[in-house]
Amino acid sequence: MIRNTGLDAVILDYNGVIGLQPTRSRWLQLARTASWPEDDLAGFQRVFWSAREPYDAGQLSNLTYWTRVLGSRPGHRLLRELLAADTAMWTTTDDRVLSVLHRAHATGLPMVLLSNAPAHLSDVLDTYHWRRMMTHALYSARLEVCKPEPAAYEHALEATGADDPQRVLFVDDRADNCHAARRLGLRTLHYTGRPAELEAALVPSGG
Repeated sequence: MIRNTGLDAVILDYNGVIGLQPTRSRWLQLARTASWPEDDLAGFQRVFWSAREPYDAGQLSNLTYWTRVLGSRPGHRLLRELLAADTAMWTTTDDRVLSVLHRAHATGLPMVLLSNAPAHLSDVLDTYHWRRMMTHALYSARLEVCKPEPAAYEHALEATGADDPQRVLFVDDRADNCHAARRLGLRTLHYTGRPAELEAALVPSGG
């Protein structure tokens, strides 16, 4: 467990840390919207992820991405329904994590969000109340680069205003993203769903 020995800032992932992973029912809802066979959810997920990185990086429009997933061009109404169902999958947050972040924010710790997210989801996340705790929110679609590319972390580190990367903690649920951050000198916490670890890292003892 990482103990707080003095941080100048923290860089936080969204999905898997602040945001809860989508449930099976959410995946099924999206698959049904896409008219995908319900008995082939794994196949839908494979196709969904196959083009997701360039979509998250802002290289594909909503229409182009969903055309690749569906194998045909969706009409305007279907595209709106797909975007709504896709967004709904990623917008449930973990109240336990938010409670820790509120406590950390109250100590004056600067927090920067760094998320791999497409443009439409980024716009929605910016409307949520917890977003106000973030001094900056950086999304891959706007940066045009995804984690674990070094440039993503460099943008986030610059946004913290910190001079020493070793006094900045990067929190992510993916080990590969943490490894990449560590190579750039950042402290890391591979978050595995234990809010107590996050609290120990961010909130001074007695804070």
